[in-house]
Amino acid sequence: MLGVRAMRRFAAVLLDMDGTLVDSDAAVERAWLAWAAEAGVPAELILPRMHGSPAPTTIRAVCPALDDDAVDLAAARQLQLQYADLDDVVATPGAARLLVALKELDLPWAVVTSADRRLAAARLGAAGIDPPLLVTVEDTAHGKPAPDPYLAAAARLGVAPGDCLVVEDSQPGIDAGHAAGATVAALRGLDADIRLGDLGDLADLLLAAG
Repeated sequence: MLGVRAMRRFAAVLLDMDGTLVDSDAAVERAWLAWAAEAGVPAELILPRMHGSPAPTTIRAVCPALDDDAVDLAAARQLQLQYADLDDVVATPGAARLLVALKELDLPWAVVTSADRRLAAARLGAAGIDPPLLVTVEDTAHGKPAPDPYLAAAARLGVAPGDCLVVEDSQPGIDAGHAAGATVAALRGLDADIRLGDLGDLADLLLAAG
C-alpha cells in the first residue's frame, strides 16, 4: 500500500464495479462457464478472460472467427446468464467504510463498469449501493482497456482525468485508468500506482490525505 505522504487530494474517485465495489466474482464466473459450455469454448480459454472487459471484447478474443452479428448474439446470451444470477452478490470488504469516507470528504465519485446498465443496476442494488453517477458499457464507443469509460466519467463529474483516482481489480481496468491519465489504485495484488488490500485501506488513505 502506498504511504500516506504519497497521497494527494483527488478531485474524484472512479470505481470499477465487479470485483472492486461489488463482490460478484462467483456469479460472473458461473455465467461465463455456462456460456463457454454452450458455445463449445474450452474452460481454460475463458478462465483468464472473465473479468474486466465488456462481453463482446472477451468473446472476440476467444472466438475470433465470429462476425459482428454472431458476437452480438453471443454477448446477449452471456448477459442473459448474468441477469439471472444475483446469488451471493454483496459489497466487497471495506466498501461501506469507503463510501462513508467519500461522503465525509465531500469527494465526488462514480461507478465505471464494463457491465450494461441493467446488470449494473441489479448488482449494485443487491449490494445496497446507489452511486451518484454510473457509467456503463453502453455509454461509450469503446470499453476497457480503452480510456473512454473513465474519460466519460471524469467529464460528467466536471473534473480533469488527471485529477481522478481510478480503483480497479483487473488488468484491463488498470490499463484503462492509466490510458485516461488517472492515478490508479489496484486490488488483488495487481501492480498500479497504489496497491490496496481492500477498500478500507483506501478509506484510511483518503481520510489521512484530507
